[in-house]
Amino acid sequence: MFGDANSRTGHWWPFVTRFTAFDEFAAAREQLIGQRLPLPAEQLAELARLPDSSVPSLAALAHEVRLAWCGDTVEIEGILSAKTGGCPEDCHFCAQSSRFDTPVLATPFLDADEVLTAARETAALGASEFCIVLAVRGPDERTLLRLLDLVPKVQLATGLNVAVSAGILNSSQAARLAAGGVHRYNHNLETSRSFFPEIVSTHTWQERYDTCRLVMAAGMELCCGVLLGMGETAAQRLELIGQLAELGPAEVPVNFLDPRPGTPLMIRRPVQPLDAIRWIALFRLGLPGVILRYAGGREVTLGELQTMGMTAGINALIVGNYLTTLGRAPDQDLTMLQDLRMPIGAITKVL
Repeated sequence: MFGDANSRTGHWWPFVTRFTAFDEFAAAREQLIGQRLPLPAEQLAELARLPDSSVPSLAALAHEVRLAWCGDTVEIEGILSAKTGGCPEDCHFCAQSSRFDTPVLATPFLDADEVLTAARETAALGASEFCIVLAVRGPDERTLLRLLDLVPKVQLATGLNVAVSAGILNSSQAARLAAGGVHRYNHNLETSRSFFPEIVSTHTWQERYDTCRLVMAAGMELCCGVLLGMGETAAQRLELIGQLAELGPAEVPVNFLDPRPGTPLMIRRPVQPLDAIRWIALFRLGLPGVILRYAGGREVTLGELQTMGMTAGINALIVGNYLTTLGRAPDQDLTMLQDLRMPIGAITKVL
């Protein structure tokens, strides 16, 4: 029903009149703001078909929805790769996989002092969240004990909410992390169920989905991100929005593929800026109550248009560097928020 998501010529219906676009926006505004109800999938698909000329209006509507559902506060988070590289999984986008010849070398788990130093630097920026990320399929007992030791130390030293990203969990591990004070657990679906086998073969989409359900059942907030630009179609992006809506995470980080040398997806071109804005807006309209976070690849994809994303539905961001790539200087993001008069603070799930 849709064409290639990376096409520059446009895979949207070419003969959408201004009246039709206005009508679509009015109906969506009434549903989301007037009645405060989620959009049906068919209505979101109609908005996805609007031409490129309608993207600024789509972004404006998404910003209205963000303010109505979530307020004007922006949540800042810092992330730390506490155990980098050497991952046995074959996620085709990831430079940390041991199956690909990439420049990223495997390193052991950082010691507690290194983690605490990074957490203090994050707190100094005004952040409220700090995420400890490990490149593993899932935590073994030794790793789990290290995390359970670190989390309260970070909380005590900084006052930050502490999140963890350590791969696939079982119910016992999820319960222990929740009891140990983990505020959010990050486990990304990355893409839709139908496209997932194209990018990962060593585990299934269902395994990721099941871990997400275990996280919420254990009482932690779920952070469940997406990665756009891997070759998925627009229909598959809409499929993913529907699957996230069904899952109900507190937070959805929006990542854009930054093709990494040595990975199978190094041949992909970054998402075009206008397409990125379109999909930021659509994720907000499809998931009106979530914390929608700017994450990896935004600098490469959007460049100077990152401010536009903040007025297209984004209400959280990762500051500083990512796992194996550099972000822009935190001062640039803080200045951007100051210029937009967007206050910084902690956010919890709306619905």
